Amino acid sequence: MFLLQSPELRELAFFSSMPDTFRRPERSAWADANRGGTVTDSFLEGPVFDGVGNLYVTDIPWGRIFRIDPQGAWTLVAEYDGEPNGMKFMDAGTLLITDYKNGLMRLDIATGRVTPYLERRNSERFKGVNDLIFDADGNLYFTDQGQSGLHDPSGRLYRLRPNGQLDLLLANVPSPNGVALSPDGRVLYLAATRGNCVWRVPLLPDGSVAKVGQFFTSYGPSGPDGLAVDGAGRLLVANPGLGYVWVLNHRAEPVLVLRGPAGASTTNLAYGGQGGQTVFVTDSTHGHILHAQLDAPGLPLHRSTRTERRAKGQGRFSELYWAAATFAAPR
Repeated sequence: MFLLQSPELRELAFFSSMPDTFRRPERSAWADANRGGTVTDSFLEGPVFDGVGNLYVTDIPWGRIFRIDPQGAWTLVAEYDGEPNGMKFMDAGTLLITDYKNGLMRLDIATGRVTPYLERRNSERFKGVNDLIFDADGNLYFTDQGQSGLHDPSGRLYRLRPNGQLDLLLANVPSPNGVALSPDGRVLYLAATRGNCVWRVPLLPDGSVAKVGQFFTSYGPSGPDGLAVDGAGRLLVANPGLGYVWVLNHRAEPVLVLRGPAGASTTNLAYGGQGGQTVFVTDSTHGHILHAQLDAPGLPLHRSTRTERRAKGQGRFSELYWAAATFAAPR
């Protein structure tokens, strides 16, 4: 890669850590398959903010959802038989979860009740869903990663329309992971973790995709994971194998590198804080939340109110009507 100018390097600061009372230093089926059998007391993912400054995160191996208040205090919101990963708010009281074990699930944050949203397609289970994002028209994009990789590039990208139609957009991705949308909603960015890159997926007016290409190429032992876009249109890429967050301009050139502490696994990120200009990053293997103040706010995320309906063969889904997320300042 040729760069006209070296990127600025900035250290990620510590924000909060999972309390010892919540850590489980035990073997789990998830860690046996995904961490080489290493005892993993937690693995944080899926950060997302509510409208009053609370950060919600998932704990994949133990099926838990936590709320972290602006002072950094942790509360267990839900615990269930699942492997939750990415999350987005549907409305102020409901989170939609990509659950590797169960498909799409939803959480009532007031009661802690987790219920199915879309478990299967035409009676077939997903490989293992990973991340999700909504657009302004009510479409839900989500990745189906499973154990795909360069040896088996069969990971999938789906779109679930408001009418319940499920479209398979891509079926050839080596480990599809994080997703994010451009400010105009016409391009979807897709992290291909085992390909160590980020794909650029043009979304055409007729609902199809075309001329999908490789936007950014990384390196190292584990490739891009979570993604986010800021108000200036820059793409942020969490890279756990390096402990970095890349901040890329429109040419996919790194203009800023946020670096975690030695050994950090920077898996995912979300914007919050004063004016929505602080990026919060999960250090998954250590159970830490890191953060950095940036010069532009994150792109607001769409939310919904919903009317419950059912479609034959599609399981449960919702009609989605969107409002921009709001951000509160940590105190």
